[in-house]
Amino acid sequence: MKMRTQTVLTAIVLTLLLAATASAQSKTFKLTVVAGHPPAFTWVKVVNEFFVPEVDKRLAAAGGKYKIKWNEAYGGTIAKPGGCLEAIQEGIADMGVVGTIFEASKMPLHNVTYMTPFGSGDISKVLDTVEQMKTLIPAVGKEWTKHNLVPLGGFALDTYGVLTNFPVKTVDDLAGHKIAAPGPSANWVKGTGAVAVAGNLTTYYNDIKTGVYEGALTFITAAAASKLHEAAPYICYANIGSQYAGALVINKDVWDSLPPEVQKIFAEVGIEYSKKIAEVQTARAEKSLQAMIEGGAKVVKLSFDERKRWADKLPNIPMEWANTMDKEGLPGTEVVKGFLNGLRERGTKLPRDWDK
Repeated sequence: MKMRTQTVLTAIVLTLLLAATASAQSKTFKLTVVAGHPPAFTWVKVVNEFFVPEVDKRLAAAGGKYKIKWNEAYGGTIAKPGGCLEAIQEGIADMGVVGTIFEASKMPLHNVTYMTPFGSGDISKVLDTVEQMKTLIPAVGKEWTKHNLVPLGGFALDTYGVLTNFPVKTVDDLAGHKIAAPGPSANWVKGTGAVAVAGNLTTYYNDIKTGVYEGALTFITAAAASKLHEAAPYICYANIGSQYAGALVINKDVWDSLPPEVQKIFAEVGIEYSKKIAEVQTARAEKSLQAMIEGGAKVVKLSFDERKRWADKLPNIPMEWANTMDKEGLPGTEVVKGFLNGLRERGTKLPRDWDK
C-alpha cells in the first residue's frame, strides 16, 4: 500500500513537472484587435471568423510554442470607424481594421480608386493591384509605415451603382435629378447633368422618401442591408468599380515584439484574409442584388459602351487629382498610372484610359 501511494505521488509530481515545463516553453501574447464596425461588415467578419481562429490553428500546428490571447473589440467599443488608425498607432490597441476611406488626409494615395471611376468591379483585381503598388511605389507603402503600422491584408467594397426612385436606363436619364454622392463620389456625376448632393448611407432611405434627393450612389451590399431599394426601386448597375477601403494592420512595435515564427504566420494569414474578403464580399454582392430583385427592385445593367459614354462625360478626374497630389510632393501621376496599369495587366478593359 505504501509503495502504491508512493507511485501515485511520483506520477503526480511528474505530471506537474511536465505541465510546468510545457508552460515554461510556451509563451502567450495578449493582443487587442479593434474595428469601428461590427462583425456584420465583411472586413470585420473575416477577422473574427477567419483571421483569429486561423492564426490560432497554425500556431497550434506549429507545436504550440506560442499562443495569442485575443481581446476582440469590434463595433466601436474602443475605436470608432475613423479612429482606428490613431488608436493602433498610439498603442491603445495592438491591431485592427483601418479604413483608409476615413483617412483621406493621412493616406491620400490609398484613395486612388475613389478618384478613378469605372475601374474594375472585380474585388480581387483591385486588392492585388493596390498591394502591388505598395512594392512598386514606395510612397504608397510609407503611408502605413509613417504611422507605425504594418499592413497584413487589404479589403475593398463591391462595385458601385446608383439607386433611384425613377428609371435610369442610360446616363442621360440622370440629367436634372438630385443624387446623393458623398465625398469624392460627387465627381462621378460631374458632366452628366445630375446634381450631386451630400449625404450618407444612414440617411439615404429617409432622404429619398422625403424628397431631399432622388437617388444615391452606393455599393450593392450596403444598398441591400439598408433596404434602400424600398425607397429607390430602380437600380442602375453601372459598375463604377470596386473601391479599396482599408486594411487589417498591426502596430509596428507590437509586430517587432513577435517571434519570427509568429510574424510569418500573421503575414501568411493576412494574405489569405484579403483573398477571403474578395470571396465573401463578392458572394454577398450577388446575393444582395438578387434579394433586392426579389423585393421588387428593377435592375438595368449598363453595357460596356454605355459605361464608356458615362465615363467620357466626366472631366478627367484621376489626372486632375494626380496633378494636385504632384503639387503636394506626392507621386499622384505615378499612382494613377500604376493603378490603371495594374488593372490592365490583370485583364481589365477600361471604358476610359484616363492616363492616355
